[in-house]
Amino acid sequence: MPYPRLLTPEEKLADAKELLSLPRIVVICGSTRFMAEMAEADLRETEAGRIVVKPGCDMKSPHELWSDPVEAQALKARLDTLHRAKIRLADEVLVVGDYIGDSTRAEIAYARSLGRPVRFTHPEVDPEARPPADT
Repeated sequence: MPYPRLLTPEEKLADAKELLSLPRIVVICGSTRFMAEMAEADLRETEAGRIVVKPGCDMKSPHELWSDPVEAQALKARLDTLHRAKIRLADEVLVVGDYIGDSTRAEIAYARSLGRPVRFTHPEVDPEARPPADT
């Protein structure tokens, strides 16, 4: 008699979200230079009935929490780890803005490696977008 296959943590999370009848969870990614656009995307996604998670710190704006360069570097590493956890939690990713830097590019690759759908407010910046073939 074969044993039942054990569920992965990701499958357990998906089952729990379904059992709880949770709405879709969207994580917003993008450069923090687009914080205003992220707030607008949060509003629109929330109005559409989705749970939204997004970056909570804009380290490009002055703040006492990251005024010390050494502490700022450590905080950046922790925030990157936290954002990857948000991507794992989410059902899909929304990339905001018309520019993609290295951090956002890595987040997109990570999301896709997990099988998360990725949407863009500016689809032309999708790293996987192909230019039209010459005819």
